[in-house]
Amino acid sequence: MRMRESELPGIGRKVEMFTRSAEKITIVLHDDGMRELYHFNEDDEEEYVSAVRFDDDEARQISAILGGVAYKPKAQEYVEAAIDELAIEWFTIETGASAARQSIGSIGIGENYGVTVIAVAKTGHDNNMMTPDSETVVNEGDTLVMSGERKELSRLIREKLTAKEGND
Repeated sequence: MRMRESELPGIGRKVEMFTRSAEKITIVLHDDGMRELYHFNEDDEEEYVSAVRFDDDEARQISAILGGVAYKPKAQEYVEAAIDELAIEWFTIETGASAARQSIGSIGIGENYGVTVIAVAKTGHDNNMMTPDSETVVNEGDTLVMSGERKELSRLIREKLTAKEGND
């Protein structure tokens, strides 16, 4: 899947995705938490055929479902509780981060943090790796799409994906 991101000043961020079957999907992430999803006509990348708006809670539930976090049918209260504890985070590895130039396995993302890397958007590549394995090497500027408990995602980002002061 090809992706293209851009800032929308005063609004938020826009992510355009082109699937392997040449369909275009655009997601607008508003600064206020609102999300908009647009599906475009295959024959005309400028004409959308459907649009859906989600508030922050709805968007997180949808992303958990799409990410395979909530894959088994459960009673509604259990699903909501499971989703409430989990998050999907996109984070770009900063220059000087300790995880740079290491494999996902050697960083210990799953073992030490209980986090799963769903995808890696490699810097400078049109083809994003959708299902990386433990041998996948990540670099500065690569964007990791991860799922896990919020506190563990924050700890992983702080400890491994963010540049440490004094590494400049």
